[in-house]
Amino acid sequence: MTVWTPVDDGFSDLSSHDSFVAGAPHNTFARLRREDPLHWTEYAQGQDFWSITRHADIEAMNKQPEVFSSAQGIRMEDQTHEEYLARRTFQETDPPDHTRVRRKLTRAFAKPTIAAFEQDIRDICNDMLDPALEHGTFDATKLIARELPMRMLGRIIGTPEEDLPWLVEKGDALIANTDPDFTAHVLDRMDTDAFRMMPFNSPAGAELYQYARELMAGKAARGETDGVLHLILEPDEDGQTISEDEFRNFFCLLVAAGNDTTRYSIAAGMQAMCHQPELLGQMQAGGDVWKTAPDEIIRWATPATYFRRTATRDVEMHGKTIRQGDKVLYWFASANRDDAMFDDPFRVNLHRSPNRHLSFGQGGPHVCLGMWLARLEVQVLFEELAKRLKSIEPAGSHQFLRSNFVGGIKSLPVTVQRA
Repeated sequence: MTVWTPVDDGFSDLSSHDSFVAGAPHNTFARLRREDPLHWTEYAQGQDFWSITRHADIEAMNKQPEVFSSAQGIRMEDQTHEEYLARRTFQETDPPDHTRVRRKLTRAFAKPTIAAFEQDIRDICNDMLDPALEHGTFDATKLIARELPMRMLGRIIGTPEEDLPWLVEKGDALIANTDPDFTAHVLDRMDTDAFRMMPFNSPAGAELYQYARELMAGKAARGETDGVLHLILEPDEDGQTISEDEFRNFFCLLVAAGNDTTRYSIAAGMQAMCHQPELLGQMQAGGDVWKTAPDEIIRWATPATYFRRTATRDVEMHGKTIRQGDKVLYWFASANRDDAMFDDPFRVNLHRSPNRHLSFGQGGPHVCLGMWLARLEVQVLFEELAKRLKSIEPAGSHQFLRSNFVGGIKSLPVTVQRA
């Protein structure tokens, strides 16, 4: 049984968030990969852009940050230069600026450092899974997928546990700012100019920044000087420190991206288990499957649907010319279903190897800083979940975010039988 049957007609408007409410429009992506892999896409709300849909093209272009720059924004929406400077994080910079900031954080997110969190992750899973599964029928996104990254977020940035639901709510309002279930300030349905200097053009950015200031003041009063937030505040090798705006934006990014991407990977993995019953048995058998399963689940989820770049010079490609200043969108959701790269891409194969998915932006300087944490959270969660299950099946229709930027199942009703 296939887990996903594309439902769009092959001509979806990729600039519209409504085209993604039933999941990524994979028929459209497949048609573009075949017929028009460098596709000029009209965008009613701003500058038109090029859509890149083939895995090989995105992989090659991702290795050329000097040609395809992140330093004018990473989302489809246009910004003035003033807005870009106010909102940018190290994601929206190119080397060497990107490298300087990234170097500060590397040790906090390196594989050996993250490996030390395994028991913490397992403890959280053991604490939350049994109460969730006791419901029998429940929303797996809410009671399982949302819980683990939320609780780990608190341990990584050092926030009180009672603050975590509020933080996640605000992070949702930021990164899912096009879905009315997550914010009253829906980006494409109202005038949000009052917040144009805030991260993601959202009032939640201001609330999160105020929280971060109070959090850091409390840490200073207690003499706490370790953790990710202190690392980002340290001077670099030239003695330079980040600005107040840059710290605000980094904190918002950490709260939003650090929680949502893992949540939606877990939800997608559980959705796959509902439709491919053999996956549960493969997980329960264990062994080498855990060397490959996390990446396959993350490929399947592709939480970041696309990232935008801007051409710094003219480039000839597929018989067309990308002009200097043109927006270019790397559609990771398309690349991760490209049958030129992946055998049977619409099935989850937990033993898939090699697995050159692009969910982490591999191959370029912006490879996901949190990829080791995401892999470990996914692995431990599904190890512990599989131990406890006899079966899992859908209990209704799952619902996706209204977003062409974040690919996520926001509601996943399931029925489970305990082992």
